[in-house]
Amino acid sequence: MADKNTNKPENNGQVADPSRRNFVKNSGIAVGGVAGGALLGGLFTSQFGKKDDKKSSSGADKKPEKRYEEARMFFTRFADFAILEQATERIFPEDKNGPGAIGLGVPYFIDKQLAGPYGNNVKDYRQGPFTNGNGTAADSSLNRGEIIINGLRKMSDESMKRFDAKFDDASEEQQTEILKDFEADKVQLKGISSKAFFKLLRTLTLEGAYCDPLYGGNRDMEGWKMKEYPGSIASYANMIEEKEFIKMDQISLTDYQPK
Repeated sequence: MADKNTNKPENNGQVADPSRRNFVKNSGIAVGGVAGGALLGGLFTSQFGKKDDKKSSSGADKKPEKRYEEARMFFTRFADFAILEQATERIFPEDKNGPGAIGLGVPYFIDKQLAGPYGNNVKDYRQGPFTNGNGTAADSSLNRGEIIINGLRKMSDESMKRFDAKFDDASEEQQTEILKDFEADKVQLKGISSKAFFKLLRTLTLEGAYCDPLYGGNRDMEGWKMKEYPGSIASYANMIEEKEFIKMDQISLTDYQPK
């Protein structure tokens, strides 16, 4: 919720010390990550515990940019989130055109979706009878959050059984094999068909790749840039009659919000 007092001068008209303001601002981000998050585990992102082999032009270690909005809210177990990362990357892989699901922040988009009303099917009709997901996720007695968790863990079980390796440690070919079997409904899941689970996972992956960055995916609007889609343009009235394709800079919904 926006602060109603953001446009008021600080300290009764006095100009605040910039260094102090920056310190309070940066400290507030760090504290807010702990106090505001529903789960302490949400602070530990996919970068935790991994070494960055990238070097700067000077040869010194280059640390990855810290993105405070990319913290887990729904996934309490990092093991589940690691499976999600690799599964979405297989569905939407990085290639010469641009980043894949991980680079676009898709796993964090899915995490945020499942942590809210969507993940709990808040606005859906939730009375039986259920068909146990033989058609879509809406046919299951499980909510979307439960479906995703159960499906990801089943993928891990399948990987251990077939390849003696966790799904996120398996090769890309092995991961793809498992995903194809889920898509073909060759794996048994409780409460939903593996085909319906895969369809839900694929839908969420594509939504995360092409949504407005406001919702946590499509990092830096790279998904739109790959398709040369301009994003949230308010009006095309000044160019609607143009016959040639017009390449435009991408605009997010956040660009319309006052700062």
